[in-house]
Amino acid sequence: MSEHHIPTAGLHRWVNDLWIAAGSDAREARLTADHLVGANLSGHDSHGVGMIPKYVMSWRADELQLNRKVSVLHDAGSMLSLDGNRGMGQSVTEEAMALAIERAKAHGVCVMGLRQSHHLGRVGHWAEQATAAGMISIHFVNVLSKPIVAPYGGSEARYGTNPFTIGVPVADAPPLVLDFATSAIALGKVRVAHNKGVEVPPGCLIDARGVPTNRPEVMFPRDGAAQGALQAFGEHKGYVLAVMCELLGAAVTGGHTIRPETLTHRHAVWNNMLAIVFDPQRLGTSTSFGDEVRTFADWIKSSRLQAGHAGIALPGEPERQRRRERAETIPVDSGTLAQLDDAAARVQSVCGTSPGPLSRLAA
Repeated sequence: MSEHHIPTAGLHRWVNDLWIAAGSDAREARLTADHLVGANLSGHDSHGVGMIPKYVMSWRADELQLNRKVSVLHDAGSMLSLDGNRGMGQSVTEEAMALAIERAKAHGVCVMGLRQSHHLGRVGHWAEQATAAGMISIHFVNVLSKPIVAPYGGSEARYGTNPFTIGVPVADAPPLVLDFATSAIALGKVRVAHNKGVEVPPGCLIDARGVPTNRPEVMFPRDGAAQGALQAFGEHKGYVLAVMCELLGAAVTGGHTIRPETLTHRHAVWNNMLAIVFDPQRLGTSTSFGDEVRTFADWIKSSRLQAGHAGIALPGEPERQRRRERAETIPVDSGTLAQLDDAAARVQSVCGTSPGPLSRLAA
């Protein structure tokens, strides 16, 4: 399937204008565009503008709520319980993280629970918000949508991709950001492969019978056919980490874990998140921490390379490389582009205005 290149600045304006047309205020539209386009810039197309059709369907079904603010459910100083009120994840999570960072600056640490956020996107974005403020952050997230990942040893989906993320600031250097789904591959990456008409790597998927497959279409069945499932990364290790993300991200924060009784919505993706944000300087290691990071990084990178590998990357380095490569244009496959054009038409039909088809910007 062909690929189109969209000017990065033009894509940001289009996303911003789409949500302004749908009714978002200026802050929410800007944050949503910053985040979604930022995910594409980082090379994570699975969490980028390709999510917009899903968001528009959720908005039209009155599941995603625009212009919501977080509510404080419980405030114990260094511990905060917040409700996102089913608001745009890019907006309510930015607000929640700002509160957590403020408390961590005051108390040294903040444990923050956020429940009922609409899809909060690439979780690394929130770790980067913390590291920009000099904070370390650890994130456990569950995904309340149709189950798509099979437990280790199982042949039916029972939970979501449940990401785990850590952000670490480094003085006079870019931060280290670990950010991954606990499934072998994110569903968005399967969607991108499906739209492109290409296979996914081995070990990522099983079909409805539980048989391993490389075909992404098993996750997007037609005519009532049974759906396949993603597999956990690292076999039992990824599976048990996903279980902990489910329990810490949802049960501990007062959100729902995923099960038939809690899946009453049709289009929305709800997220619950537990974030631990703390100031590393309060541990009294600020003078040695940066040196330890740099010397350890040098030691890691000094390893002799395996055949076929150009170098050894630290967490966050692949994303920075992608941002340099995509600074001017972002690739969008034809299938995703058609879905985005359709999303703009849906906004136009409801609101009487939209930025028009994104394909007009395609080269």
